[in-house]
Amino acid sequence: MAPKAASGKEKLIDEREEDEVLQAVILADSFDKRFRPLTTRKPRCLLPVCNAPLLDWTFESLALAGVQEIFVICRSHAEQVKTAIRESKWSRPGSGIKIVPVMTAKETFSAGDAMRDVYTRGLVTSDFVLVMGDLVSNIRIDEVVRVHKERRRTNKDAIMTMVVKESGAMHRTRAQGDSSVFVLDAETSECLHYEPVSACPPTTMTRIPREVLEAHPEIDIRNDLIDCSIDVCSVEVPSLFQDNFDYEDIRRDFLHGVLTSDLLMKNIYCYVAQDGYAARVKDTKSYDSVSKDILSRWTFPLVPDDNHPGGHVYKHARGNKYIAADNSVALARTCKIGNNTLIGASTRIHENAQISGSVIGQNCVIGAGSVVDGSYIFDGTVIGAQCVVTRSIIGAGVTIKEKTRVEKGCLVGDGVVVGPLAVLDRFERLSRRRVDGDGDGDEDEDDDSDLEEIEANQGGATSMLGKDSNAIVWPRGASEDDEDGITSYKNQRARQIGDDGSELETSDAGSSSSDEESDEDESSGYASGSEFRLATEVGGTLERGPMGEDEFRVEVAQSLERAFAEGHSVENAAVELKTLRMASNVPLSRVREAVVGAIVEHMEVVEGAAGQRREIQRVVGRWGRLIDLIGGVDAVETVSALQMHCASSVRLPLFGQILAELYQADIVDEDDIRGWHGLAESRGGAGAAGENVRRCWSVGARMIEQFDEQESESEDEDEDADESEDGDGDESEDESE
Repeated sequence: MAPKAASGKEKLIDEREEDEVLQAVILADSFDKRFRPLTTRKPRCLLPVCNAPLLDWTFESLALAGVQEIFVICRSHAEQVKTAIRESKWSRPGSGIKIVPVMTAKETFSAGDAMRDVYTRGLVTSDFVLVMGDLVSNIRIDEVVRVHKERRRTNKDAIMTMVVKESGAMHRTRAQGDSSVFVLDAETSECLHYEPVSACPPTTMTRIPREVLEAHPEIDIRNDLIDCSIDVCSVEVPSLFQDNFDYEDIRRDFLHGVLTSDLLMKNIYCYVAQDGYAARVKDTKSYDSVSKDILSRWTFPLVPDDNHPGGHVYKHARGNKYIAADNSVALARTCKIGNNTLIGASTRIHENAQISGSVIGQNCVIGAGSVVDGSYIFDGTVIGAQCVVTRSIIGAGVTIKEKTRVEKGCLVGDGVVVGPLAVLDRFERLSRRRVDGDGDGDEDEDDDSDLEEIEANQGGATSMLGKDSNAIVWPRGASEDDEDGITSYKNQRARQIGDDGSELETSDAGSSSSDEESDEDESSGYASGSEFRLATEVGGTLERGPMGEDEFRVEVAQSLERAFAEGHSVENAAVELKTLRMASNVPLSRVREAVVGAIVEHMEVVEGAAGQRREIQRVVGRWGRLIDLIGGVDAVETVSALQMHCASSVRLPLFGQILAELYQADIVDEDDIRGWHGLAESRGGAGAAGENVRRCWSVGARMIEQFDEQESESEDEDEDADESEDGDGDESEDESE
């Protein structure tokens, strides 16, 4: 029997789908501050990766998939993003892609807010690709789009297909603590359950709802998948964010909300990519990993000598050495260029200089006898003679004068001058001191206020940077999850307190909120926090200090009760608290203590570990940002306030879970936990109250042990990976010969 001819309706649908323009939405904002100070004057999506802006790598990845129209959603430094797009090769006639930058409102603080703006503006008209602006990928997304559309023909409730990639638990491109458990239908790859994996304390068990097991006889439980943050979405996805204002994070909130909702009845699927490369530049560790993968050609055809997104042309030599092909690079006869190195145009390398495993930008100068190892030097930077730069990121237009040492893990912002004879300790972070005329009208007000506060609290921190230095030193407590993961607490406290005991720590790494300027004077910083902790330790109560403090505590409690009950925005609640503090003239530490205590008491005590964890995630996800928005971010003080409140509350058993959730939400980081744990007053004292304090301290000790174990495993994995790459390189050399 001859097959039936396609009906007219089916033909019309096929023709309409062929005519549809494949759209993509790029969320250019990272909604965190892990790369500061490199990102105080530019967005993360414009940081160069192998001498091309990160956003261009994302454009190139989408171009491979046949995307024809791209909407770039940006809030921070939007004018710079618009200028970069206008000057890129993607704006030239014949590029085949239409790129539309969209500036969102200043109130956009999360991916959920950005998606609501996409819906309000009516940008997407059909199925679209959703990615972050820090993606480097060669996965053929067009195949994922095809699979998604075929599924939609038979199941209109299939609203999203997530791209995931198989990998090991300690894969080099996986950010620390960035892991999840996916429960998939073995036949259809439908995502049935999703659970983010906590890094500290480590998640050792996942709880799958009984309904999932009853409805699906065969499931796959996967914790070996890297979430590529590439989603093929139906046009109704933005409207779900608009209908649910508690959706902030795409995975933790939106995905979890859809999978657990009995009302939405929507389906989300996973596409497990077997081939190809995909990774996000989420922190300095993944920045280093992705850069090395590009140089090692894991991202082919996105490699420097072929499809370089920046439009530069490089010659590829044995050992994965890339030299600008325009013959503008000047290499001294006695200089040494090691493997996995890229050197940009018009750069000069002087006599006896050594470059290995590094990326050197355009128009740079490496002085005679200098050593650059495993580092990333942006355009226009000058490194003097006999300098040593080890595994660090150096911004654009930086001047490092002769005989200066930059130790492992340093971040140096644009325009900084350091030296001569300076020594930068490990994981130091520098930015240029502001001068009159700075700013182009596109500055982030929060970053500007942070710089102002840090400049005001420098003390003697810049004395070792050289007589001609224009740099300011960022507080050590503000460092992100370093590759080593640990910063000496002794050094941290030395920089925090300073010579006069008045310098404040202003930790901000990984915070997804916008930090507000602290208006606290020097005399009300660390000392007031110590006063509170010591008084609580001995079970006493604080006497009335500054005028109006008792009234202030009552007003804060009432204000937060109203905010919780009426569902105020976090920003409005922060403004009200700041107003109360100004009226009462109390130290900022008192506000932080009150906010932390109110958030903890707002958490209901529920039966079952999973239910309690969800309750803590709900409260921290909704109100956690308030801790930082009140001004003067001090994460060590936040942990201390949490410890002291839990020690005197029935929620003492929840201390570890709450601290872990604050860590997961980037409100505190690993260095902050170590810093708090090293305080003498955190160890507790005599009496029942002191014993409870000590119990919290013991929980912190176990968390730090887990940090150390993870770091040890990570270093072993890196060593194995290096040995494997060396072996692959030798093999490829043999084949070449």
